[in-house]
Amino acid sequence: MKLTHVSMAALAVATAGALLAPALASSHREAPGITEQPKVDGTDFYMFRSYENGRSDYVTFIANYQPLQAPYGGPNYFTMDPDAIYEIHVDVDGDAVEDLTFQFDFENTLRDGTGITVPVGDKQLAIPLRQAGQIGAGNQGALGELETYRLSLVTGDRREGTRTELGRFTKPVDNIGNKTLPDYAGYANSFISTVDIPGCGTGRVFAGQRAEAFAVNLGEVFDLVNLVPIDGDSGAGNGDGNGFPGGITQDRANDDLVGKANVTSLALEVPISCLDEDGDGIIGGWTTASLPQAEIEDPSPTYKQTSLYGGAFVQQSRLSAPLVNEVVIGLPDKDLFNAAEPTQDSALADYVTNPTLPVLLDILFRDAVNGTLGTDFETIAPTNLPRQDLVAAFLTGIEGLNQPAGVTPSEMMRLNMGIPATPRSSQNNLGVLADDLAGFPNGRRPGDDTVDIALRVAMGRLCHPVTIGGASTDLGFCDPEDANVGTAAFTDGAPITALELQNQFPYLNTPIAGSPNN
Repeated sequence: MKLTHVSMAALAVATAGALLAPALASSHREAPGITEQPKVDGTDFYMFRSYENGRSDYVTFIANYQPLQAPYGGPNYFTMDPDAIYEIHVDVDGDAVEDLTFQFDFENTLRDGTGITVPVGDKQLAIPLRQAGQIGAGNQGALGELETYRLSLVTGDRREGTRTELGRFTKPVDNIGNKTLPDYAGYANSFISTVDIPGCGTGRVFAGQRAEAFAVNLGEVFDLVNLVPIDGDSGAGNGDGNGFPGGITQDRANDDLVGKANVTSLALEVPISCLDEDGDGIIGGWTTASLPQAEIEDPSPTYKQTSLYGGAFVQQSRLSAPLVNEVVIGLPDKDLFNAAEPTQDSALADYVTNPTLPVLLDILFRDAVNGTLGTDFETIAPTNLPRQDLVAAFLTGIEGLNQPAGVTPSEMMRLNMGIPATPRSSQNNLGVLADDLAGFPNGRRPGDDTVDIALRVAMGRLCHPVTIGGASTDLGFCDPEDANVGTAAFTDGAPITALELQNQFPYLNTPIAGSPNN
């Protein structure tokens, strides 16, 4: 239950201590606080020129929440939090402040106030499951719990700006299994809706469960990077064809998420004309999820209310570029990062200018990398401190690619909308590092192998010339000798490509069924 203002004296007194400090708490369980609120845990954010045929004048945003969803994780599955608001923010002028916010606000209801009921003797009682029969497109009569959402556009400050409601829509139930939902793809697609955005055009929206697309070797990476992080596929490496014996081999078996877990996606396709307000074609974007500031547990909970919430909304989750909070921000400040707005990022800039991940990799892997590459370096960590290459990659964008004029350094995804989309069949999963300028870190597409890209950038790839537009280009951030392994093919061995994903909105694949049997 949401309260715009705290209306009970007892609530104000009981939560006075909580009101003195923000409720700190995003991506796959990367901060201690967010593990307590999985429904508002943002996992991935995609922002790219739409590459579906006929949609080149649009930008697609996909904000994923609720990590590590087991397909069989019923019977309550993964509804969104009706007490939270989920937001996609867009900065159109590079000042680190949101100019446009697309806000999703969910509501869960039981059919007829009870869900599906059945007669048991002389009583009519609610069943313990969400469904009592098959469900399909246009046929939700057997579904006892319905999930809807209101989509709004806020212009200006996310809380004080001008709010325009864009519509109310329905979210499909999660992929319970093939007996309940024999054609889940067709069923889910029926919930893709058009949305009119005043003053600029019509886009599309979808909120629902999708198959996880973030390829990552989670178990090995978090076990002190329990692998030799150099591509071992001789002649078949990840993007460059240069493998090194002794390195890890690219293999779907190394992936702990794709093909094994689902996620909840909020997907929105917006006309470019709605976003290019200052005319330079470069935008920044990030996602958040927020909850009311105060909570009291209800000792007599009901379906509609298990806790009483009140007060101003407080940000719990924040996400733009992948892996920032996992492997850049230090453990004491992870929750602080997720509570902060981009204008406050200077307080945490040391983690970017003087990153700890390369030092950790040097401690763990100097000997293994030297042995794999046939070198004898005293350190494999880049030495160009402060790391201006990482400032560009994470905080400002790269000049001439996706850096807006007069940019205020802040951690957000940046996209040059003037760069045409690369068709799915031609996309390179190493993005800009492989001269595919429509890919990460110029925005992010579902088929970009962001783990490999981020590893290579962290280890100094931008200190060496990169190919842009077919020409070898020195970006001028640092010198090659500052990053002696900067051209090595760092990888976690878990590949992903656009060809493994859909070629149309909402791009991510149909979620894995809880039961594959008919």
